[in-house]
Amino acid sequence: MTEIWDGLIKAIELIISLDPEVMEIAGRSLRISGTACLLASLICLPLGSLIHFHQFRGKRVLINIIQALFSLPSVIIGLFVFVLFSRAGPLGELGILFTPIAMIIGQMILITPILLGLTISALSGVAKEIVDTATSLGASDFQITLLVLREARYAVVAAVILGFGRAISEVGCALMVGGNLKGFTRVMTTAISLETSKGELELSLALGIILLLLALIVNIALYRLQQR
Repeated sequence: MTEIWDGLIKAIELIISLDPEVMEIAGRSLRISGTACLLASLICLPLGSLIHFHQFRGKRVLINIIQALFSLPSVIIGLFVFVLFSRAGPLGELGILFTPIAMIIGQMILITPILLGLTISALSGVAKEIVDTATSLGASDFQITLLVLREARYAVVAAVILGFGRAISEVGCALMVGGNLKGFTRVMTTAISLETSKGELELSLALGIILLLLALIVNIALYRLQQR
């Protein structure tokens, strides 16, 4: 118990002193997960709108499949990306395995079903009367889409925040496609896993505290958006 307490004290000291290694790992985690979330959002918002506003055969089945992928294990995605970009894989010539780019791609695949499904749900929650009124006033399909997105903006932003939280907290995919290379692909979750296995509790606890604080910030942001 004493060792854990001493480790916690030293971890807080590392955070307060802005230890370069801790800040480097935390900053890399934010950059990779933030980029993955941004790119996934740019894909999912238009695609979710397209699915919501168009009727086609199999639409309900497609939505059910998207929702079923919410709980897709990150190690499965890591395995898929690893095989895809390994030297023997179809895209192995790109040479991006064990780089931040591969980690971004993996996290994008991981959070895309979440962003897509929650975007569709957010758009479905907008009152039909708004669409009917806009249609009666002669609004185009594009204008109606923008109007509905504006009405559902808080729910859509909540979906993006939730996707970011999912991306920054995953470990399986980041470890498999990033390789946990020090100074290059090491992020908070993989560093915590490595340092704990080595018995280096100070760094693990410091990164764990930062990760918990980020999770708290995400939850507070989601709560505020839900109140709106």
